[in-house]
Amino acid sequence: MVFAPLGMLLWPLPFSVRFAVVSRFARFNLWSLKTFCGLSYEVSGTQHIPSQPGVVFCKHASTWETLALQKVMPEQAWVLKRELLWIPFFGWGLKVLEPIAIDRKAGRKAGDQVVRQGVELLAKGRWIVVFPEGTRVPPGERKKFGVGGVLLAKKAGAAILPIAHNAGCYWPKHGFVRRPGVIKMVIGEPISTKGTPMKVVNQQAKDWIDAKTTELEQQAFGQESGQESR
Repeated sequence: MVFAPLGMLLWPLPFSVRFAVVSRFARFNLWSLKTFCGLSYEVSGTQHIPSQPGVVFCKHASTWETLALQKVMPEQAWVLKRELLWIPFFGWGLKVLEPIAIDRKAGRKAGDQVVRQGVELLAKGRWIVVFPEGTRVPPGERKKFGVGGVLLAKKAGAAILPIAHNAGCYWPKHGFVRRPGVIKMVIGEPISTKGTPMKVVNQQAKDWIDAKTTELEQQAFGQESGQESR
């Protein structure tokens, strides 16, 4: 209710200004999680973030990663379901960040929209954040990766930056309780899309994210077991 109207008032200003202001909402939430819920985080692999913007493939298991990415990554646009823009205040503020809002039932049209808008935004220097599983997936479960993200990366000649984390172990889908602990996020090495078939690139990204997510989830469950034993 504070950041959304403020962001809308900043609409005439450059995107960099809007992003800097509206993303403070995410930073405030991350601070609140640490202060009031005892839930902090650690990020490794930031040295793998190239200077040239590309397409982020991030594991989607929680609400946490949508906040953390705004702090970890440079200026960005998300591929998300258009219904989120209809939420009062939250959706209005989200619109200020110029996401690629798709109708998930539109099939090929949605994919074409991701490619068209994504290429334009990459040319403006913005990273494109894609949750390739399409929805939040609980810990221990895995879903097939969609092709929209890799199609965009191929079309733009951009690399894919894979990101894994275990936030779903602490802030689960539809869960009200945030468990105390330390969320681990790992940024992998960029995956080139040049000269490699889309299916192969998509599988490379999925294999790395799935394997690293499994490792991080096991660490989280071990951390919780250690806390209980004490």
